[in-house]
Amino acid sequence: MASPRTVTIVSLSVALGLFFVFMGTIKLSPRLSKDAYSEMKRAYKSYLKALPGLKKLGITSVLLRKTIGSLELACGIVLTLVPGRPRDVANFVLLLLVLIVLFFHQLVGDPLKRYAHALVFGILLTCRLLVSRQPEEELHDKKSTHGQNGATSHDPKKIKVS
Repeated sequence: MASPRTVTIVSLSVALGLFFVFMGTIKLSPRLSKDAYSEMKRAYKSYLKALPGLKKLGITSVLLRKTIGSLELACGIVLTLVPGRPRDVANFVLLLLVLIVLFFHQLVGDPLKRYAHALVFGILLTCRLLVSRQPEEELHDKKSTHGQNGATSHDPKKIKVS
């Protein structure tokens, strides 16, 4: 039977991955929702107006929206389907994207209801990353460090004698 830690990581990975696949697709194409796509286009235009330095670098609102949408889509797919270390990398990239989007929302003065979902999913990404990075089992570690007569050592091959 799978450990609760494994179930938690897989559940969060699939749920978060699907959410970011959905959000990335909305940023890239009007096929899922024309209204949401139009809203994304408008929002990214306002972000670019608030950051004139990006415009000086030659970054357009379309390029910014498509870059963030593509990264969300790709990382969402990795988070959903690819096991192991790539999941953690995708999680970290998505967490950085969420922080950037939260910065944009704050920059243009959006109300909380416009970016509450980003806060929630940022917290969930942080939780998933923390759970995935914690040690597998403390009991397993304790068993491997105990020597004979209850003595403990840092190296399982050595026995501490007092």
